[in-house]
Amino acid sequence: MEALILSCGTGGGHNTAAQAAAEEWKRRGHSAVFLDPYQLVGDRTAVLVGNLYIKLVQKAPWLFGLVYSLGQAYRRLPFRSPVYWANGKVARYMEEFLDKHHFDVIIMTHIFPAQILANLKRRGQKLPKTILIATDYTCIPFMEESDCDYYIAPSPELVEEFCSYGIPRERILPYGIPVRQAFLHSLSQEEAREKLGLDQNRRYLLLSGGSIGAGKMAVSVLTLQRYLREHPECSLIIICGNNEALHRRLSRLYAGHSQMKLIKSTPDMAWYMKACDVFITKPGGLSSTEAAVAGVPLIHMPPIPGCETKNVAFFSSHAMSAAVRSPRKELIPLLERFRDPGETLEMRQAQGRFVNRQAAKQLCDLMEASEPPLPQEAFLPCEST
Repeated sequence: MEALILSCGTGGGHNTAAQAAAEEWKRRGHSAVFLDPYQLVGDRTAVLVGNLYIKLVQKAPWLFGLVYSLGQAYRRLPFRSPVYWANGKVARYMEEFLDKHHFDVIIMTHIFPAQILANLKRRGQKLPKTILIATDYTCIPFMEESDCDYYIAPSPELVEEFCSYGIPRERILPYGIPVRQAFLHSLSQEEAREKLGLDQNRRYLLLSGGSIGAGKMAVSVLTLQRYLREHPECSLIIICGNNEALHRRLSRLYAGHSQMKLIKSTPDMAWYMKACDVFITKPGGLSSTEAAVAGVPLIHMPPIPGCETKNVAFFSSHAMSAAVRSPRKELIPLLERFRDPGETLEMRQAQGRFVNRQAAKQLCDLMEASEPPLPQEAFLPCEST
């Protein structure tokens, strides 16, 4: 079977979830084409759309929060959003592409491609099975403007929220967010450290701002520097992602620091999570899910206003993470608390209960299925094996 996987570059989580789905799909012997739909218009357009979000989140997260709030308010109005009509302008390019290529199923990890396909459906275009994967623990603004055959929700507890915005209940399948196989491997901490060349006798803290290096990274490093002075047995690994400015700044400030290791983007994120004792990160939906699947003690930095606010609320309310509002005041006391193995054991157990490790498998089962799933199958609690 041939799958078309649509995502776009507004943050790495969407692409990573798409890669996780493609990985499982190809493991089953099928083929997949990965596409950013804006590339059909031109590479410059694809880069512009991606960078618009990334730069906004990196430089003015408060402004992104305002835009998100306006989107929440706008969805109450009885007509379609400007975002929907803007994506409609890409529909003709997608139509030409689909006329030239055959696909058995189309999956999407971003609302923009789903809106493009919704525009095509309104024009009478026949499409194969379409599946939209939500990569945050909420029904984001304008998801209801899409018209997919199925919607993959991150949790059974979110089904009612999706329904409240007009997503048909029978189309919602709470399978969870798919993650790559590396996070599912039963690799021990010792094995992960050996793989990465890390000292088996040190305590490692892992700090990340996601693929775009956003969030309270600089202030967190400054706070953790004080913690490192008090705990010479600890080391801090910092993942800057593709934020070159952040990497240059931290390199200038902490070059040669014996307890710090600075990294840009890495394909070994699963191993770093499994190797560390505590993972500190902004509450992205995909990275938080990866941490829960890997079973790593998780501290959430203050969220970028919007869907990340919902992510941290979901995780902290289920005891899957600890949230800090002020890294300067709360981070070090929390790290001291996490030195107690009992604290981290309870968190790992909660992660196992509330996050489905088999999301990619269930998704691909759906992609292969010739018949729709039984309604009761959609609402069974996700098994975390």
